[in-house]
Amino acid sequence: MARILTQPATSDETATDKPSGAAPPRSFPRSAGLLARRALGRLFPRWLRWTALVVAVGLVFRRAIAWLAVTTLGATLHLIGINAHLPSVTFGWPWQSASSGKTTSTLVGPWVLQKIEGISRPALGTENFNFLYTHKVDKSIGPWPCWYSATFYAVGHASATVDLNPGPSWWKPGAGHYQLSVLRAPGDGRDGRVSVTMTLPDPRLPQTIHDVTIDDTLSKPVSTSHSWTYPGLGCGALLKPQFNQSVVYSGAQREAFDRVRNVSSVTRPLISAAKSEATTMVRDNFVQPTLNALGYTLASFTIRWVPGS
Repeated sequence: MARILTQPATSDETATDKPSGAAPPRSFPRSAGLLARRALGRLFPRWLRWTALVVAVGLVFRRAIAWLAVTTLGATLHLIGINAHLPSVTFGWPWQSASSGKTTSTLVGPWVLQKIEGISRPALGTENFNFLYTHKVDKSIGPWPCWYSATFYAVGHASATVDLNPGPSWWKPGAGHYQLSVLRAPGDGRDGRVSVTMTLPDPRLPQTIHDVTIDDTLSKPVSTSHSWTYPGLGCGALLKPQFNQSVVYSGAQREAFDRVRNVSSVTRPLISAAKSEATTMVRDNFVQPTLNALGYTLASFTIRWVPGS
């Protein structure tokens, strides 16, 4: 039997076998989509698309971004010692703004009072004052004179103590020491507005001599005088120990303590500075942040001062 060898048809033979009317498959849809994407890429470059995305995100989260920027700037300025008054920006998410048309039923008064009750009793309103202090020691024996006198320019520091939280009984509703009035509830895309009035005991002046200090770096002697027997004839040996730095410092400290208690030119600025610092601290660190978190802004804040018990 003859052996028949078969081979695959060539491309020419295959093409001859196909009907003459058949057309090759078309790939226009894929080519058209690719051309459209390339055209869009030329019309809107990648940097333009990313910029539009960043702008859109910034517009949506503008309140949160503004709050973060102001907070960071304020902390940086405070760190380098610059006390700048920055605008008050409240933190908020986009969905909070969208739902702010509803009136909140949250009782803001108890929340704010809870923050106030967490405050301690700080020493505020540190004031510097200067005075002349004369230290004289007389060790005369009968007609034999032995004395020495020195006058010093002294600089004292003192602070008043402010009781920012007198206790639960102080804040009872019947006492009238805490009043919060809602001027406008949140709604229609606007924050609510609140007015707060507090009553606190007057700042307390330093109670002990150790509450007052003398600045050694600024204090210095002004003048001296002594008997004709000083320092010879044993007079110097008697008087010099009475003018050691610790002895002179203690005497100047007692003089400074008397002044912060009884001299109006020292006590008035000290009390005024303590009241101002206490008002700023309570408003900025306790009342205002709590109200902002609840969707309110602080329209006014007042502390009334009454004599302490």
